[in-house]
Amino acid sequence: MKLSVGGSLKLAFRPWVEGLENIPADGPAILASNHLSFSDSFFLPAVLDRKVTFVAKAEYFTSPGVKGKLTAAFFKGVGQLPVDRSGARGAAEAAIRSAAQVLDRGELFGIYPEGTRSPDGRLYRGKPGGLARIALATGAPVVPVAMIDTEKIQPPGKVVPKLMRPGIRIGAPLDFSRYHGMDGDRFIQRSLTDEVMYEIMKLSGQEYVDMYATAAKRQIAEAAKKRAEEEKAAAREAEKAGRADISPV
Repeated sequence: MKLSVGGSLKLAFRPWVEGLENIPADGPAILASNHLSFSDSFFLPAVLDRKVTFVAKAEYFTSPGVKGKLTAAFFKGVGQLPVDRSGARGAAEAAIRSAAQVLDRGELFGIYPEGTRSPDGRLYRGKPGGLARIALATGAPVVPVAMIDTEKIQPPGKVVPKLMRPGIRIGAPLDFSRYHGMDGDRFIQRSLTDEVMYEIMKLSGQEYVDMYATAAKRQIAEAAKKRAEEEKAAAREAEKAGRADISPV
């Protein structure tokens, strides 16, 4: 996959990278990145010599038919593990177990602390339940990563990607061994996550928003629904007014 998908991405988009020396040459590490685009999970592994494993929703691996089998083969090939998201708590526990297995093998595990893609290009509050628990349970160092401009390559609604150079900035590994044995403390989980998000913010230059991206998406969806309803109501009023103007006296 590095030769096919990775090679094609590097040839077509020529991503620039800063801080490659911060990726450990061997041993486990957690790559904690901002999340701007679906392509983040492909651009980051493409520029690294080592394999990076992410988790992906189980539907990518279980869809029926030839297309489903090809999709499953593709995601397995690019190093993604299936996680059943039917229950929020169960999905989180499955992701943590999968991450621990990857790190126990001395490999790299990739995670998006925001939990979902940014709806507007800003950096949102990190969720402590995943990143912090994995880091505290395994003792693996956390490497902050900033994806730059990947959301501009294929904005929502665009089928054909725009050929442009995205960027990747990789920060120095963060050691949280000082919190050893405190993985059940929610305040420690919050502190660790906020420290990582601060480093990602410095690397990315994004505006930080102190709320979860999932909540922001709900607000955006609700605002869009409200605008649509208001536009429909305005159109109905305009139609009534037009009928009134042409009514016989």
